[in-house]
Amino acid sequence: MSPTIHRTFDSLHVPNYRRYFAGQVVSVSGNWIQNVAAMWLMVQLTGDGLAVGLTAALQFLPLMLFGVWGGLLADRVDKRKLLIGTQIGLMVPAVVLAATTFTGTVTPLVIYAMVFLRGTAMAIDNPARQALPIELVGPDRVVNAVALNSVVIQTSRIIGPGIAGLLIAVVGIGWCFVVDALSFLAMIAALLRLDPDEMGEAPRATRHKGAVREGVAYVRHAPHLWIPLAMMGLIGLLSFNFQIVLPLMAHDTWQGTATTFTLLTMTMAVGSVIGALVAGNRREITPRLLVGAATLFGTFQLLAAAAPILPLQLLPLVLLGMASVTFSAGVNSTLQLQVDPAMRGRVMALYSLVFLGSTPIGAPLVGWIAGWAGPRVGLAVGGVAALVAAAGAAWAYRRVAGRGYGRPAEQDATGTVPGPTAAGPVPRVVTHV
Repeated sequence: MSPTIHRTFDSLHVPNYRRYFAGQVVSVSGNWIQNVAAMWLMVQLTGDGLAVGLTAALQFLPLMLFGVWGGLLADRVDKRKLLIGTQIGLMVPAVVLAATTFTGTVTPLVIYAMVFLRGTAMAIDNPARQALPIELVGPDRVVNAVALNSVVIQTSRIIGPGIAGLLIAVVGIGWCFVVDALSFLAMIAALLRLDPDEMGEAPRATRHKGAVREGVAYVRHAPHLWIPLAMMGLIGLLSFNFQIVLPLMAHDTWQGTATTFTLLTMTMAVGSVIGALVAGNRREITPRLLVGAATLFGTFQLLAAAAPILPLQLLPLVLLGMASVTFSAGVNSTLQLQVDPAMRGRVMALYSLVFLGSTPIGAPLVGWIAGWAGPRVGLAVGGVAALVAAAGAAWAYRRVAGRGYGRPAEQDATGTVPGPTAAGPVPRVVTHV
């Protein structure tokens, strides 16, 4: 087991990544505390699925509007300093929500405004955060680092909602926002402790007209980039809407409380952590893996939607969590390994755009469907979308391979991406089925 465990946690041998990882655990847990609190607060104030969907949409709308420019900024400036600034900006909405909740002046309009402000900071934060790991660990460990980042996110989905449920039940929902605001201090401290001399330096993008369009054109002419991005676009639009469907499932289908919502969220997160740990031991990303993960994603989502009772929904949610993180981490790793370093911020901004920035369209739509036809139907729509994405990608990869087009220029004849090999073989990213 020792070599397997070593590969699973390989990136944690890098001191800079270890510091970053620790800060992420606290900060992302705070994010989930805030997410659960904001969504549940909106359910309490309105009881309306469309209102819950709009809350999620407004949080991610800035990614759609400004995300690509955030990626350009990440290509031009020091990502560490940029992230310190965004952490400070992300504290402001949490402080306002805490104050208005404690004073009894919180309204749906206040929640809408604060989640939009939070989303604006995230539009700058997310591309830099997505592009930073490869500078911390190098290309030989990036698949592992992306998987461990997924472990952070999914573990936080267990820790955060659990803390949120406890705080709501014991001291009140306002304290969730206080804890979220304080959690950003841990990330700021971690970023300040990073050693710049130990970080890989990506080429800085020059200032010139059309830099954003240049990034879009770069992806458009690279099938090894646009196929996984297209998959993520459809799945991000209709399938990754659990923050809307699960609270409605808990409230409407199971007639439960915040504890029921927390149980559903934590159950799915357990599967996600397992999937992320397995991904951390993986040495290659293939189209077959991405298509297979999307297929399982859709299948398990449909099974969760069809569960007749709450206990029978828990197992499909665990399996759904495993499939979802395998897919998202696979897409992320594929993009990071195959992109020109000078384009990494812009390409990862496009990843954030299709993954999170599609929420302003998908969240109200799925929220409306769930409110009109029931949460089961809202969940089933996501399952069908994932199956369609898997089928479309399988067809596209075969067509690209048939044309002899799709292998990046930087790969050699074996499909291996060149890079440092100090920690073992460089991960392979195969671009044909």
